[in-house]
Amino acid sequence: MTDGPVLVVGGTGMLGSQVATELLKRGKQVRALVRQGSDASVLEASGVEIARGDMMDPWSLLRAMEGIDAVITSAAGYTRHRKGDTPKTDTVGNINLVEAASRSGVRRFVLTSILTCDQTPQVPHFWHKKLTEDRLQELGVPFVALRPGAFLDQVTRFGGDPFRKGRLTWIGSPRIPLTFVLTADLAGYLAEAVDLPGLEGRRIDIGWDRPVGMQDVADIAGRLTGRTLRVRSVPTGIVRAAGTLLAPVNPTAKDLAAMIAWFQTGRYVADTTLQRQFFGEPPTAELAIRRFVTGLGQTVRTQARDKP
Repeated sequence: MTDGPVLVVGGTGMLGSQVATELLKRGKQVRALVRQGSDASVLEASGVEIARGDMMDPWSLLRAMEGIDAVITSAAGYTRHRKGDTPKTDTVGNINLVEAASRSGVRRFVLTSILTCDQTPQVPHFWHKKLTEDRLQELGVPFVALRPGAFLDQVTRFGGDPFRKGRLTWIGSPRIPLTFVLTADLAGYLAEAVDLPGLEGRRIDIGWDRPVGMQDVADIAGRLTGRTLRVRSVPTGIVRAAGTLLAPVNPTAKDLAAMIAWFQTGRYVADTTLQRQFFGEPPTAELAIRRFVTGLGQTVRTQARDKP
């Protein structure tokens, strides 16, 4: 362990802000790369040093890395959660970041990657993470890549609180199991990965004790709350057609359709062997969904069981 600051890239996002908090809890100095014009007041109030810059500007990355010990990046252009995010963030931006880390001699680079990214050249934003992992290895940057599954607390919130609406919306079959994570859990793993020994060059799947389908999520949440939660399934054909139609003007639509098609294969499933080895037992689906439910302000029945 060292006392140098950790640079968090994507620190104003939902995941990155929680990573910064987890690092501060561990007594780390934290510096966040923030674009010009972005609001960093919450980070500053918590004690985070702000470095203004952009992943598309290599010199700003080198300035941000002066004196830092490690890098954690959760930046993702595909999501377009923040103004200025584009798919180029996932290609040019990530490579700029890796090359700046190589030139700066960082002790460890912690990459937020994506589960099964090495199996999915047909899903651009998945494959771009794999290429970033490869570039880190090519340049000899000491790195670890955490490959989480889908963020349950994010994918179920599109369109509002699912409990207020009484339903979850999902694309494709709600019975095909896949790996989910919670944002807060991944933030903890990313922060812990800065100093854990033995992680160099590892590509680690992150998930729960088992994959579950969205219908399983609804059933477990229903048992916890005593309320019926329906699953509204959108046919994959609609998404596929929309992706083809919109591809000339919106490439991310085709990317989304390819991701959904991959989910439908049932192969978006984590091997949690390394997760267990380095971070301990993964949470059970029941415990994770309980935390998701209570985080949305729902009352959980005391007699509800947290075992499958």
